[in-house]
Amino acid sequence: MALADRHLNLGRDEHSGEVLARGGDLEAHSILQRTGFVPVVRLHETYHRLPVGLDAAEETRLAIRAVARLRAVSYHVEADEAFDTETREPHYLPLGSQVAHLAEQIREATTSDEVSDVLTELTASHDGVLIALGEVLTAAASFYSDLGQAPDPHTAKRLQYLVEHRLGVIWSDLTHMRNDLADRHQDHPRRRACAAEVGPDEPEASAVCACPPPPPRLATSPAAPTPAARPRH
Repeated sequence: MALADRHLNLGRDEHSGEVLARGGDLEAHSILQRTGFVPVVRLHETYHRLPVGLDAAEETRLAIRAVARLRAVSYHVEADEAFDTETREPHYLPLGSQVAHLAEQIREATTSDEVSDVLTELTASHDGVLIALGEVLTAAASFYSDLGQAPDPHTAKRLQYLVEHRLGVIWSDLTHMRNDLADRHQDHPRRRACAAEVGPDEPEASAVCACPPPPPRLATSPAAPTPAARPRH
């Protein structure tokens, strides 16, 4: 990680009067967004601003909280004097990090049963991650449908479409894969549990574990597409 990615500037823009945060990596951007900031993507930069319509006191409160949260996880923040603070907020892993831990479990898995167990967390028909995501999108659709502005009914229908026709496909496909792996009871041919021990017939004291190297990680795209949930009946 570049050292520059650990630095941010947070202050009131002298031209627009907006409270802006510039710099930082994706983790810093997530912290800003969880503090209420809105990302702005331009051709040559991405920065964050506070929502429109806030009074000065609320802008100051959110800016100070952002500084406190960022510095709590060792970001260097250059802040306007009005936003500077010695406060540090406790940092807790967000829900997304807990879900992302499932990927690490799959990377370390040596058997089909282990991966099946992980995919079950995504696909469980009552309380799996994808089902829960579908409920969130459905609730958001209901919220939009009653807001009363002209684009809102379209947005509500779009959300419901994602639930019924996109997330439902992902849920169905992953459920099939989960069930397939559950029936296999197969060791992965290129992975095995490693005890970091050499074989009993190895005479050389300097010998090291003969396990094959782990498979290379596939490159991941920077932004995952928005999923959808189980079709409603």
